[in-house]
Amino acid sequence: MNTKKETVNIVWFKRDLRLQDNEAIYNAAKASRPTLLLYVFEHSLIEDKHYSERHWNFIKQSIVDLNNQLAPYNTKVLSVASEIIPVISTLQQFWKIESVFSHQETGIRLTYDRDKAFSRFCKNNLIQWKENINNGVFRGIENRETWREDWESYMIAPIFDFTSVSHNFMSMETIAELEKIFQPVDLHTHNNTSFQPGGTTKGLHYLESFFAERYVNYNAHISKPLEARTGCSRLSPYLAWGNLSVRQVIHYALEKRKTSSNKKQIDAFMSRLKWQAHFIQKFEMEDVMEFESINKGYRKLKKQIAEAYQIAWKEGKTGYPLVDACMRCLKETGYLNFRMRALVVSFFTHNLWQPWQAATAHLSQMFLDFEPGIHFPQLQMQAGETGINTLRIYNPVKNSVAHDPKGEFIKKWIPELSDIPENFIHEPYLMTPMEQKMYDFTLGEDYPLPIVDIQKTRKKASDTLWELRKDPLVQKESFRILKKHTLPDRDNLN
Repeated sequence: MNTKKETVNIVWFKRDLRLQDNEAIYNAAKASRPTLLLYVFEHSLIEDKHYSERHWNFIKQSIVDLNNQLAPYNTKVLSVASEIIPVISTLQQFWKIESVFSHQETGIRLTYDRDKAFSRFCKNNLIQWKENINNGVFRGIENRETWREDWESYMIAPIFDFTSVSHNFMSMETIAELEKIFQPVDLHTHNNTSFQPGGTTKGLHYLESFFAERYVNYNAHISKPLEARTGCSRLSPYLAWGNLSVRQVIHYALEKRKTSSNKKQIDAFMSRLKWQAHFIQKFEMEDVMEFESINKGYRKLKKQIAEAYQIAWKEGKTGYPLVDACMRCLKETGYLNFRMRALVVSFFTHNLWQPWQAATAHLSQMFLDFEPGIHFPQLQMQAGETGINTLRIYNPVKNSVAHDPKGEFIKKWIPELSDIPENFIHEPYLMTPMEQKMYDFTLGEDYPLPIVDIQKTRKKASDTLWELRKDPLVQKESFRILKKHTLPDRDNLN
């Protein structure tokens, strides 16, 4: 290995696992210095309660895809198990590191604290750390007065083209030498899973298939647990882990819109991309939401922990088929459409009357597309603890009848109900002993009885939360939140 103090740059991948429209790579390439592409599987994140094996497998698959794209340039991503500061410290033994390029990550508090520590490290070691805006989320803004215009300007700006810049990447041979020094990560994963595979190549496949034909049913299928699996774009994990940028998707959608006869469907899809950015921006501006209600008035709301309820909810054994099917499907595939996510959180926080904080880790581990900036604001909104959003308590039976009328989704994920007739599939607990015998089915044995009465628990939650809205602190905080986070002339982005 060349041990002279040659000056080099590093691109530190985080949630931007792509080559196209990656400003960090673009800027590093323009600097015309040898560049090392780096991903660190951080022990602190691997051990964090919000992450699970499905996330790390998706990341590994994404890096494999990157390496396949990088092969013609005789390079790859150095993937090591460690923490970022020790890795950079070790690399300094061999090179003078001029700059580290990365994007600003709107992550959990752990990653924010890591970034602050890394910033201090860089200053102490005379390294320039150049961070770029990620997906139109802006750091350090105090309000939303110009956010919409700034976001739209960012999205219509040209994509950073990987093929249009020179490439001075570290060679395969050099990286092989580095792998002898660090603890390299085995990027092999099992392909026989129900999870969407990671990587830009797969992300582009979903993008292209969506706009080729699937998008025409977008509005009709978005709320349905079964049909949404094909009617929705399914791009969320590729956006969450940065296999695609939001700007890439918007550019693609705008181009397709020119010749589409279903422009309303494309417009509805693009509006949700703005909605996504709005919530991530909200979390960027007030990340206390990871731990406490953004509205301080709701922090006085105390709910008694019921372990048995929480276990039943996680395992999909609450006695309410749609809730249980959703939780089982999520565990197996890592995906639920938005309405069903809202429903299971509503059931947990309202009907089971459990604190939303008790659901954060389990759901983040289950969601393949775990995005902190969406995760925590949405949990609080569905729990009814913002003070500015309409209180929505989803009825699992009504939603089941409306969005899975024949029980197809339920029967797919709850096989013990596969022989139950349609008139009982939404409420099997209404079956009489004679009817149970007719279908060789025993309530409480083959499938659990409801663990709560949804009518009584709904009333308790509704009465409590509506009464709390009258609290002076809740009202004061609601005004503060609206002033800080509301868009001018807002269009239902709360």
